[in-house]
Amino acid sequence: MILGAHEGVAGGVSTAFARAEADGADCLQIFTRNVRGWAAKPLDPEEVERFRGEARRTGMPVAAHSTYLVNLCSADSAIRLKSWDALADELARCEQLGIRWLVFHPGTHMDEEEGIRLVGEGMTRALERSPGKARLLIETTAGQGSNLGWRFEQVAAIREEVPGALRRRVGVCVDTCHLHAAGYDLSSSEGYEATFAELDRTIGLSRVEAFHLNDCKKPRGCRVDRHEHIGEGTLGLDAFRRLVNDRRFAETPAFLETDLRFKENLAVLRSLLP
Repeated sequence: MILGAHEGVAGGVSTAFARAEADGADCLQIFTRNVRGWAAKPLDPEEVERFRGEARRTGMPVAAHSTYLVNLCSADSAIRLKSWDALADELARCEQLGIRWLVFHPGTHMDEEEGIRLVGEGMTRALERSPGKARLLIETTAGQGSNLGWRFEQVAAIREEVPGALRRRVGVCVDTCHLHAAGYDLSSSEGYEATFAELDRTIGLSRVEAFHLNDCKKPRGCRVDRHEHIGEGTLGLDAFRRLVNDRRFAETPAFLETDLRFKENLAVLRSLLP
């Protein structure tokens, strides 16, 4: 597993690589635009070149995470259309910067079937508007409220809503905290094997292209999204020991999202390796 973290971009997206190096990361995730509002300035061409230069220099795999405002299946049509536009803009930014993956949360809707359809429509529009190599990764969620994506069957159904060739540009990002909160067992050896066997059956392990490595503050099955530092939550170190040593994911990037202590958390993860 390739271990890294979600790094800040103060001073420009290209500055994230130096932060990743300082933390001892081998890959990184970033935001490519303002996450607090819908408006986003275009990327500066010189900053794009600096980013691409840093990517070449370090050789680090990079993912972007979409703004948390995005709700592709919002019942409010105005918010839904803004979300669709924002996702398309972020995918285009990834294409500009040479970022391979854009991770996003599907969104919330009271009607599961309609929500899945709307998420698929938003994804399809984004992929059509931004042709190229950048890929969308559906993030598994904790299932808080009416969030979609907390069951593997929902994630698979969302992906299936994207038609034909466009679907080849859609994968999955698995968040360990969210899986635990959704009720999947990663803490026992039997539960770990059963969870990934179910994931393989419903989605396919080959479609897991990234991980978010977060412990969980709340008990398994709580459906509450509260990240904790590695080994300090209810998931425990054994879950992470199994995951970082799972040869099926040896070349898969995995990003910490527990801010402020990335270097320490990466050291904990590496201490679990043989």
